[in-house]
Amino acid sequence: MTQDPSHQPYGTPDVPRVAVRGEARIEVDPEIARIGITVNARGTDRRTALDDLTRRNNTVLDLLKSYGDPVEKIETGSFSITPELTRHGRGERVRAYHGRVHITAELNDFTTLGELTTRLADLELTQVDGPWWALRPTSPAHGEARRQAVREAVQRAREYAEALGARLAALVELADLGAENAAPVAMAAPGGMMRSLAYSSEAEAGAPPLDLEPQRQTVYAQVNARFTMTPPQL
Repeated sequence: MTQDPSHQPYGTPDVPRVAVRGEARIEVDPEIARIGITVNARGTDRRTALDDLTRRNNTVLDLLKSYGDPVEKIETGSFSITPELTRHGRGERVRAYHGRVHITAELNDFTTLGELTTRLADLELTQVDGPWWALRPTSPAHGEARRQAVREAVQRAREYAEALGARLAALVELADLGAENAAPVAMAAPGGMMRSLAYSSEAEAGAPPLDLEPQRQTVYAQVNARFTMTPPQL
């Protein structure tokens, strides 16, 4: 029984195949920004350190929540109270206790971001890291990049076919890069993760809001495509 040429893995002289990769890279403005806030406390006894840490943590949370909708998400991460032992002496004597709470905030208003960052940095024993710019997982930019990658694959395959005096006949397969095997695919690091700013409680009272320039995000898309084409004119 003769197998349908379109199902031959490498095509046939009568129904040749062309396999290409389509790629796209677009740059867009970020949609969200994340900052990390670390609240610190130090006391000669555990209770004092814990009380100070609780008070400062509540101050940060109240400030974040006061901004309403521009602050989309507030998450508390790690919390620790660590004893500091004296360096000398035989006994395990505690010199002080160090407390720390890490908070992450996600904002969608970059004007608010500059003001909020400055106010947070002005708080007692509070450190601010970031911002880290990003797109939402549902951003239309991802879909646009995929569409551009498909169009680029079709155009590339058409150019190969035309170079042989042929034309594309049918699409046989379209797949994300790496979808056909279990090997991991190396991906570029998310945009906006390459820079950070840190502040401490040394900021002057009443300091003007920081002017933070959003970092444009690069979105990648890659696809593999296989087509059949008419017999070439060799």
